[in-house]
Amino acid sequence: MSFFDDLETRSTDARAADLTHALPEQIARAKGLSGYAGTLDSVDPTQITSIEALAALPVLRKSELGKAQAVSAPFGGFTTKPAHGFSHVFQSPGPIYEPSSTDPDWWRMGRFLHAMGIGEGDIVHNCFGYHLTPAGMIFESGARAVGAAVLPAGTGQTELQVIAARDIGSTAYAGTPDYLKIILEKADEMGITLGITRAAVGGGALFPSLRAWYTERGITCLQCYATADLGNIAYESPAAEGMIVDENVIVEIVTPGTGIPVAEGEVGEVVVTTLNPDYPLIRFATGDLSAVLPGQSPCGRTNMRIKGWMGRADQTTKIKGMFVRPEQVAQLVAHHSEITRARVIATREAEQDVMTVMIEGDASNTDVYAESVSQLLKLKGRLEVVASGSLPKDGLVIEDKRTYD
Repeated sequence: MSFFDDLETRSTDARAADLTHALPEQIARAKGLSGYAGTLDSVDPTQITSIEALAALPVLRKSELGKAQAVSAPFGGFTTKPAHGFSHVFQSPGPIYEPSSTDPDWWRMGRFLHAMGIGEGDIVHNCFGYHLTPAGMIFESGARAVGAAVLPAGTGQTELQVIAARDIGSTAYAGTPDYLKIILEKADEMGITLGITRAAVGGGALFPSLRAWYTERGITCLQCYATADLGNIAYESPAAEGMIVDENVIVEIVTPGTGIPVAEGEVGEVVVTTLNPDYPLIRFATGDLSAVLPGQSPCGRTNMRIKGWMGRADQTTKIKGMFVRPEQVAQLVAHHSEITRARVIATREAEQDVMTVMIEGDASNTDVYAESVSQLLKLKGRLEVVASGSLPKDGLVIEDKRTYD
């Protein structure tokens, strides 16, 4: 079995040792940027040499990035080069602006494509968009990193896509999970057999039934987890047992609305630190939910694995006309040292909202907890004190059980 580079098979100790050098350097770069003014001022980069030390730093949220960009366009003071120092500037909804570079594998997608067996001799039918958003360029840079050629197809004009894939001999597909099915069904209608045998997908859910549909047609379909801000974060290998975290990012799973890491296996929000020297995003909260898988992938790659995308972490919910946010629930837990976990549940009774707050704590402190709920959540509700460890470890701190049919 071949690997993209030696980094993929490092021992845990070797990876941690390399981090003791790479992480302080990246924190030092970030500290010198105007975007981090006021948040990293008191941080000594030489002391941030591990993931555990990193967890003490503040979380950077996308909303903060947008606000900074509105004041200091286009990148809000979070890049080490000015806009004209990059090869491309992309725009995502918000708007949020992302830099890009033609430096080799700048988005780190080559590792995923290599794991799929895509390389020299392949032609990647790239159906990710090239207009404003960076997905098309992300996958194109990965194809270049492994020596494959690219058809920059985008979406639409499906008949022309079928003809092009036939004429140039596309061997691999890159795009959203469902669009390849549309292309293949159009090819069937046209009586054309395509030579696509591998599909590198992202940007949407890959349902097991769809993966099975591709498998029946002789197509290996694997998915990656990437964002416009961060590039590739994690990816599947042929073992298809979770997603392997890329070697040039650090992934933490934290309690939603906080920067506090959860225990291995618990669902939480994905927080990513990149080691990209051009765009040093430190503890960037993706808003996505996932969980760490124990052990290592059977494919031989040794980095941490996550389960992949498991939903969104932003559980802000309006109850009785007031927003209740995960941060408020975190404040409630922090306010009482004996509380280990809390969960807000929104229901409807007699056409009215009901808020129930479930707390793992001391049952004798019910009145004290009720007062804290009123002060910190700004609402009164029912209170239930339950035994420690009895609340689900599914990443939810606010659960909306109301139906809107």
